[in-house]
Amino acid sequence: MSFTHFPVMLKESISLLDVRDGKTYVDCTLGRAGHSSAILHLIPHGQLIAFDSDIEALNESKPKLAQIGDNFTLIHSNFAYLAGELASRGITKVDGIFADLGVSSPQFDDPARGFSYREDAPLDMRMDQSQSLTAAKLVNEASLADLTKIFRDYGEEKDAYPIAKAIVKARGKAPVQTTFQLVEIIKKVKSPKELSKKGHPAKQAFQALRIAVNHEEEALEKLLEVGPSLLNPGGVLAIISFMSLDDRLVKNRFKELCIEEGSRHLPSLLEKKQFELLTRKPITASPEELAENRRSLPAKLRAIRKKEENP
Repeated sequence: MSFTHFPVMLKESISLLDVRDGKTYVDCTLGRAGHSSAILHLIPHGQLIAFDSDIEALNESKPKLAQIGDNFTLIHSNFAYLAGELASRGITKVDGIFADLGVSSPQFDDPARGFSYREDAPLDMRMDQSQSLTAAKLVNEASLADLTKIFRDYGEEKDAYPIAKAIVKARGKAPVQTTFQLVEIIKKVKSPKELSKKGHPAKQAFQALRIAVNHEEEALEKLLEVGPSLLNPGGVLAIISFMSLDDRLVKNRFKELCIEEGSRHLPSLLEKKQFELLTRKPITASPEELAENRRSLPAKLRAIRKKEENP
C-alpha cells in the first residue's frame, strides 16, 4: 500500500533538539524516518540511533536513511529498553533523545493492522507483530475488572464498565474477533445522545486497547525515568504527545526535573535542578501544518535540556 507520511512539527522538533554535527542522537520512534532523516542530514560526522518495534517501519526506513549516509543504527525494539540497547553497543551518553508518541499513518491506514474502527479487520493493534498479545486476545481473555480498568485509565472512557460488561457477555456466545464486531458492541452500549456527538463512539475504547496491547504507558514512564540520565550536558529530551494522558505524564515529569523547590528566603535550601525547561507551554502545530496534515491537531511538543556543567 502507498502512504503519505507527514512528520509532525518537524522544524520545531529539530530546532529544539539543537542538532549539531559530530553529536549522537536517538530517535525512539523511527516510523517512516521523517524526523530521523532530518537529523541525519545535519550530522554527517555524528551518529543516529533509531528504535522501532515495527519491523515494517525499519525495513522501509533503512534504504531511505542509507541515501543520506551510513552513520546510523536501527534497533528493532521498544524504546522502553533504550538504556540497555544503547549500553550493549557501548553507548552510555547521548546528545539528544526524541520521541513522537503518535501511531504512524501507515500503521493506522493499513486495515490489516486492526488499529482503525473505520475498517473491518482482525482485532490486532500490535506495533510489534512478533509479540503474542493482540487486541483480540485481550478482549476475549481479560477479566471484567481488567477491561474496565483499561477503558477507564487508558481511554478515559466514561462508559468503561458497561462496555467491558457487554464485551464479556458477547464473548460468552462467540469470540470477538474483528474491529467491526467490537464497534457494534460499543455502539449498543452508548446512549442516543452519546452516539449523536461529534467523533466516533469507539475512538476512546480503541485507543485504550491499543495502549494496553503495546504497553505504551509503561514505555513512556520508562523513557521519562531513564532518558534524562542518558543526556550529556547540553543534551535535549524532546517528546511529542497526542493524548492528554501522555501529555500529563511528560509535563509532570519535566516539571519535577526542572522546577526548583525550597525556601526563597534561604537560597541555600533551594534544590538545584540539573535540567531546564525549553517549553514553558507545549508547542503545537502551525496553521500551515494543520492545513496539510489534520492529524497533527492534538500534538503537543515539550522539551528539557540538561544544564551545562559549571567550569
